[in-house]
Order: sequence, then structure tokens, then C-alpha cells
Amino acid sequence: MHWITIILIGIAANLDNLGISLAYGIKQTKIPIFSNVTIAIISMVVSYVAIVSGELVTSYIPTILANFLGSFLLCIIGLWTILSNRFSNKDSSNRTENIDKDGNNIISIREAITLGFILSVNCLVSGIAIGASGISAIWTVISIGFFSVLTVGIGSRFGLLLNKTFIGNYSITISGWLLIFIGIYEMFD
Repeated sequence: MHWITIILIGIAANLDNLGISLAYGIKQTKIPIFSNVTIAIISMVVSYVAIVSGELVTSYIPTILANFLGSFLLCIIGLWTILSNRFSNKDSSNRTENIDKDGNNIISIREAITLGFILSVNCLVSGIAIGASGISAIWTVISIGFFSVLTVGIGSRFGLLLNKTFIGNYSITISGWLLIFIGIYEMFD
């Protein structure tokens, strides 16, 4: 089993979550544990569906080719993540700034559902590549869920402090580089 890859995928898939929760922490918007878990569950479900879809699609081609294509796709997704972040005029927090509809500075479970689907978009695309690479679906989904809860919890608690750090400022770029690293690692493993 590819434990290092599974852990790195869990981290890479959730660096966006860290960035968004840092922004909420700075605005003193709370993300309660049930909302945090709701976001994680949505990411896990979307990831699982994507991974199984990737496995299904690649079941019609030879394993070596499927692994190569999945690994190559992870590299492309990582490169796209880096470039789209670099050339985008909009910060990733802009798409989530209006989630707190009632303005009470607490992300409710209903608001967390919307936020969870927005944050799981990167899990959808990456999941297909992961499934094509033959990486364990169950352990990858568990890793994504664990790191989702962890990054959202840390970000919302320490938003003001962590936003000024290297990780807070470059979370999307770091995520892209991690995906490229995972793709290259899986290509030659």
C-alpha cells in the first residue's frame, strides 16, 4: 500500500480548506465541529465517487497504462492548480465569502453543505486521477476526511496567526506542487 501517497493526497486535497478556514478565522467566523465534520463527509463522498469512477474507466485499459495516465493526470492537475492560482485575479476565498447567509459569524450545517461542495471540487478531479493510479479508495477517502477536519479546525481556530505564515499565503501553490510530486512518485513506483 502507498501510505506516503495516501497521506500526501489527504494533505494536498485539503490545503484549500486550510486557506478558506484561515480566512473565516480572520473574520472571526466560527466553524463548529458538526459543520466541520459535514464538510469532511461531503469531501469524502465526492472523493469516493470520483476514485471509483476513475477505477471503472481504467478497468478497460492495461494496468500499467492506467497507472501512468492517472499519475500523469495528477501532475497536470497540480500544474493547472499552480498556474490558475498564479494568473487568477480572484482569491479562492472570494467564492466562499457569501456562505454565511444569516451573517451570524457561525457556519451552520446548512451553510457547511454548500461550503463542502465548493471545497470538494478539487477532490472530484483529483479523485478520478487517483482511481486511475490504482491507489486504495477507502484509505485515500479516510485520509481526505481526516485532513479536512484537521485543516478546517486549525484554520478556523488560528486564522489570524496562520494566515501570515508561508502555508497560509501559499496553500494553493503548495497543494499543486504536492499533486505534481505525488504524480511523479506514482509514475515511477
